[in-house]
Amino acid sequence: MDTNLKSIAESSNAWPFQEALRLLKSLNGKIPEKGYVLFETGYGPSGLPHIGTFGEVARTILVKNAFNVLSDIPTKLITFSDDMDGFRKVPDNVPNQEMLALHIDEPLTSVPDPFEKYNSFGEHNNEKLKSFLNQFEFEYEFMSSTECYINGDFDNTLISILNNYEKIMNIMLPTLGKERQATYSPFLPICEETGKVLQVPINKINTEKNTIEYTNKNGNTITTKVTGGKCKLQWKADWAMRWAALDVNYEMNGKDLSPTFDLSKNIVQIIGAKPPVNMVYELFLDENGEKISKSRGNGLSIEEWLSYGTKESLSLYMYQNPKRAKKLHFDTIPKHVDEYSRYLSSAKEQNLENKIKNPVWHIHNGNIPEMNQEISYSMLLNLASVCNATNSDILWGFILKYTNNKDKSDSLMSNLIDKALQYYKDFIAPNKKYKNPNELQIAALMNLKHRLSKIKNVKDAEEIQSEVYETGKEYNYTQLKDWFSALYEILLGQKQGPRIGSFIAIYGCDETIELINKAIKGELVN
Repeated sequence: MDTNLKSIAESSNAWPFQEALRLLKSLNGKIPEKGYVLFETGYGPSGLPHIGTFGEVARTILVKNAFNVLSDIPTKLITFSDDMDGFRKVPDNVPNQEMLALHIDEPLTSVPDPFEKYNSFGEHNNEKLKSFLNQFEFEYEFMSSTECYINGDFDNTLISILNNYEKIMNIMLPTLGKERQATYSPFLPICEETGKVLQVPINKINTEKNTIEYTNKNGNTITTKVTGGKCKLQWKADWAMRWAALDVNYEMNGKDLSPTFDLSKNIVQIIGAKPPVNMVYELFLDENGEKISKSRGNGLSIEEWLSYGTKESLSLYMYQNPKRAKKLHFDTIPKHVDEYSRYLSSAKEQNLENKIKNPVWHIHNGNIPEMNQEISYSMLLNLASVCNATNSDILWGFILKYTNNKDKSDSLMSNLIDKALQYYKDFIAPNKKYKNPNELQIAALMNLKHRLSKIKNVKDAEEIQSEVYETGKEYNYTQLKDWFSALYEILLGQKQGPRIGSFIAIYGCDETIELINKAIKGELVN
């Protein structure tokens, strides 16, 4: 262990280190009996895994990595799928909805895959989540609720739940409405005839035989074991049972599950186990400020983010401000791609104390890559916009001229160009709206043309910016932001834009003069 790094990390205010210190304190410096510290993330595959599910895994790994800096105690992460849960509602964003409706209340691993790729809907969603996590090279162990129940991994803890049945009922019933109180039981028997997960009242329990008794829909009294996959637990009891059975040391959850965590915490203490150290994060919201949902499919999907942005930008989004509610929409992608580049650039000059406060240190677990991105993603978007770019060759032409490169071997830039073109096509091009310049603006543009034609070093962004600035002052723009706004709307067809000097340096002075000519003639609007 790097003792210098450990010493600095112990006093760092970076939230992953703060969380890791909380966990270390809860252990009193001792190694758990199982020989390692267990981090858990969980999700229900009742719908396509959304970006919030990914975020919980990504953030938990940040804490796990921070813990490994602070302690030599071995660590392990499991991503747990509650795939034995009953299928309660057909999601809006999947095919074959009529077929799915025939399988309501069946375990998710028994519901056919509407995409017809896997053995079940649960397996489809599990594999989809794993494919996302594997793209980021996360180290984790995937666990299936169905396998754990059927294999008997939870049997001893299920018996503990049965032995404390009345105490758990006394905790749960006051939190439920009268109608739900009449049918509630922590145990959900699996019907041997239909295979469905039943939500039925329990008539009798037998702690000697580890059985429960209930009445089925035909009025018959059924007795079944609570072990061996014959029953599943209700969600709150299931969460507590899992903490006890696996000896989970750390788990985070969204703010909406805080009441659930408190109830599960009480249940796990009743059966003589310890709840994990917990972090509560705020929710992800769509562009309308509504919570994102698996069944509705609102908000951004992981595929959508990775279509327009880099993996690193998504990791940065997850790192920043986990305890603040954040909107998740397409406009956030370019911002985070460029923010990642800025953090990466600043890390090169930082000492260790500041470096471990830098998000890129955590995103790359201390192994910060050596990359040099000369042109920002937002600048690529503006180049694509002004050129109406339809293929990468158009953008490469400007980039190679500006950077003095002779080929397209820069894989980072190639990736950014492809994503910028897709983003431009889908979001910028449909919304471009040019304005014709008025008389004052035409006069200012003519002056700017003259100034640009006199610039000797056409790659000097600062000199170009100065000339644009002086033009605005000469034409009595008391608020220079109005002058720059006019340039954006007249030349780019948008209300906001890049730093003009930097843009012209890349796009070219001659090309900008020609663009101004078209604007004055009204050709851009037409």
